[in-house]
Amino acid sequence: MHALSNLDIAAAVWFLVAWFGFNLIVDVTSLRHKTLSSAMDDYRREWMLSMCDREVRIMDTAIMSGLQQGTAFFASTALLAIGGGFALLEATDRIVQITGDLSIPVESSRALWEIKVLGLMLIFAYGFFKFGWAYRLFIYASIVMGAVPEHDRANKEEIRKMARKAAELNVLAGRHFNRGQRALFFAIGFLGWFAGPFVFAACTLAVLLVLLRRQFASRARAAVLSGQYPSLLSSDKSGE
Repeated sequence: MHALSNLDIAAAVWFLVAWFGFNLIVDVTSLRHKTLSSAMDDYRREWMLSMCDREVRIMDTAIMSGLQQGTAFFASTALLAIGGGFALLEATDRIVQITGDLSIPVESSRALWEIKVLGLMLIFAYGFFKFGWAYRLFIYASIVMGAVPEHDRANKEEIRKMARKAAELNVLAGRHFNRGQRALFFAIGFLGWFAGPFVFAACTLAVLLVLLRRQFASRARAAVLSGQYPSLLSSDKSGE
């Protein structure tokens, strides 16, 4: 740990506090009920209840398939990023030499460079596990959706009870997917560490502010809560 200065340690601690503190705010504290993610969880539950009233559920399976494909895409991206991290580790000496020759403000210490790359790889690994588990949960939700009885096979209460089980699996999958995405977002802030601890701290703060705005003060949140599209301005209302 001698390769890390006090500023590096302070910036790394700030990064962890910002990342996991944000997760606590949007997933654990009472403020979670005011987030965009919480509003979407309510829509997921309403979706499953609406699904059980439909005779034909092709649209529901298509939506679920889209969620699975999106999750698989991010899982593959995280896995590729881990592979890129191994490539950076193998080329450490070359990269340190090039950055030194070009006077690029990147740390010239081999040990510190490897610590930073390993840290970035750990973030991508965390994201990969979250996306992988979310993908499986979406599959489980699809199976439970398929087990929801039709109207002539069970009474309404039993049908809705099964639909609620599918909804909770869907909500849980969405939460793990969101945590995986946050890992990728904070990985962007982590990249600032390669330019120094001050840039690292500033990039972390920028990512944190953007994510807080999206969860609590974005147009997307306003649209979800109001039932209106964010792009529907008064000048666009043609009465069509």
